[in-house]
Amino acid sequence: MVGGQLLSGRAGVGVAGASPDVNALRHPGPLTRIALVGNPNSGKSSLFNQLTGLNQKVGNFPGVTVDRKTGTSQLTSQHRAEIIDLPGTYSLYPKSLDEKVITDLFYDQTSAQYPDFVVVTADASNLRRNLLLFTQLADMGLPTVLALNMMDVAEQHGVRIDVAALQEELGVPIIPMNARKGVGIAALKIVMAQTLGAPKAHFYEPEEELLPMIRQIRYYFNLHNDYLALHYAHQYRHISFLTADDRAYIQELTEQYGFEPTARQAQETIDRYQRINEILLNCVSVTRTEQNEPYSNRLDRVLTHKVWGYLIFFGVLFLMFQAVFAWASYPMELIDQGVAWINGFIQSNFDGPLINLLTEGVLAGLGGVLIFIPQIALLFAFIAVLEETGYMARVTFMMDRIMRRFGLNGKSIVPLISGVACAVPAIMSARTIENRKDRLITIFVTPLMSCSARIPVYTVLIGLVVPDEPVLGIFNLRGIALMGLYLLGFFAAILSAWAMKLLLKTTERSYFIMEFPVYRWPRWKNVGITIVEKVKAFVFQAGKVILAISILLWVLASYGPGDALEQAERRATTEGRAQGLSTAEIESRVASEKLESSYAGIFGHFIEPGIRPLGFDWKVGISLITSFAAREVFVGTMSTIYSVGQDADQQTVQQKLAAEKDENGQPFFTPARAFSLLVFYVFAMQCMSTLAATYRETKGWKWPILQMLYMTGLAYVSSLVVYQLLK
Repeated sequence: MVGGQLLSGRAGVGVAGASPDVNALRHPGPLTRIALVGNPNSGKSSLFNQLTGLNQKVGNFPGVTVDRKTGTSQLTSQHRAEIIDLPGTYSLYPKSLDEKVITDLFYDQTSAQYPDFVVVTADASNLRRNLLLFTQLADMGLPTVLALNMMDVAEQHGVRIDVAALQEELGVPIIPMNARKGVGIAALKIVMAQTLGAPKAHFYEPEEELLPMIRQIRYYFNLHNDYLALHYAHQYRHISFLTADDRAYIQELTEQYGFEPTARQAQETIDRYQRINEILLNCVSVTRTEQNEPYSNRLDRVLTHKVWGYLIFFGVLFLMFQAVFAWASYPMELIDQGVAWINGFIQSNFDGPLINLLTEGVLAGLGGVLIFIPQIALLFAFIAVLEETGYMARVTFMMDRIMRRFGLNGKSIVPLISGVACAVPAIMSARTIENRKDRLITIFVTPLMSCSARIPVYTVLIGLVVPDEPVLGIFNLRGIALMGLYLLGFFAAILSAWAMKLLLKTTERSYFIMEFPVYRWPRWKNVGITIVEKVKAFVFQAGKVILAISILLWVLASYGPGDALEQAERRATTEGRAQGLSTAEIESRVASEKLESSYAGIFGHFIEPGIRPLGFDWKVGISLITSFAAREVFVGTMSTIYSVGQDADQQTVQQKLAAEKDENGQPFFTPARAFSLLVFYVFAMQCMSTLAATYRETKGWKWPILQMLYMTGLAYVSSLVVYQLLK
């Protein structure tokens, strides 16, 4: 019986009606925990970058796989704060899985992640819509600061805001600011360093007939106000930390009182906007009316045009891939030559097993990653600029027209475009897709998009077989080849989605709603922070794996069973002398024979029959296996394998691969083999992290296994066809 449960309370909660000390429930520790929340396109990311700079890290919210960015900010000389950048949302009634993490955070007062207070970013030029979320957070009793962002845009539109009057109406500190330019950041930090109480104003009162139900929920869960208890009634099915008994209790109450969540949410939204309108009438004035069509609308007519829009987008892609090759070539050569010089210097002046491990294992493997830092930096620089200017949102809108024909939601283009950077967060971002079928298809095909980890493989192999020649005087043939590989992955993704559309049947309808941000010049500080963070993640995440695999590979390639290596050395020396080879040629043959007789060579020869039809040998086979940990490991593995037993005069990755010969003494990496390997890497699922992300998002092994089998089969067949046609 509900009444009986009410008397006992929940798991040791005290006397019914007692209101807990909210401050006592907050996370103890040296740092103030501040949650940053706001509507999409309200400038929240710019504010986060201004507050934290490079003191950022990306993780997952506890228990879920949605990305969470956190950072530390020095508010005053004595006060630091942890800033949590939450996903953008319009309301505390979540419509997607990533928005759900916000409500889970604000509902659970006992959580270690519960914030000390909240900073709400609001677009000053569209204050009416942005204040809906603010009023909900204020009514929840959370200490709140309103960051009134984009004041410059509001002034351009003739919108004048009486900040003092608005602050009096809302009952919270308000900081006018321009987060992109850093205006108002100092004032915001001063307020954030203070101890804030709950907002003084209330914006919505639940209906009288709901109060008995609300009070019972409030007392049972020991909540600090009525509005939070109302949210429990709305969202109890989706609140992750509630037990089955908790949900059953709330369900019994809602049925007893005839509570209808959808109708109540709609009425609450109407009531809130009425109150917001009253506030804005007293605090906001418009000094002029726009007579001409906004410049952004005129620009959108071109950039989102059904013909010109696509041509411009592909032109931007073309420029990006040209730059990845042309602009990055000089710093790449410097890094490659620098690693080779260090390697040669160490080998010339020192000797011994540990020196061999350092030069042939560690430096050879890591050198195969460091060389690609300029290309990775350029790729993320372009992506950051496209996002900063607001153009990426237009691309998403345009691609919706194409996506729907192939069984995808318009929101699917966000994970697909994000997949160009990394498939793992791209798969996670599919949580914004409400339709389950669209979400599953998007998760399934996203790894077909060529991620940044494939760039090392692409650039090395393209550099071996594609001439560095201009096309039409301004384009580079290698850049065209690189773009072709990316387009191949994209077309494979949408064709695979179309096939899955036919196989998966559902009656659930999907829709696509997106708000366009205003066009802006990029803030180069934000672009720089993005580049540094992405490169740092690429180097350190890949570096750990490559370092471990390089050491293991060196051991496997330097040792063999019994006296197999000694026998190989004697055999190669005898045969070389009998054939009248020079000393250098004999040493090269000895190194090759010893490598084949090592543990790595034995394993490579074991899998070679399966990959020989693709044009690959046992060395490539070892690289394929090790690159399953991370795609970029392929180049590090090849560099390590070709370093074992070699002299220091051929140390760059490009030289090692170009010097490799087949059994006939001809260059091993012919166009047929190189393109076969390139096509294999376009389609192959060669990343454990991607499979793990699919497993977590689909909550089972069915889809990861199907994904692995499909992509491996597609890669093998496609590579086989390419090699047999070109050899």
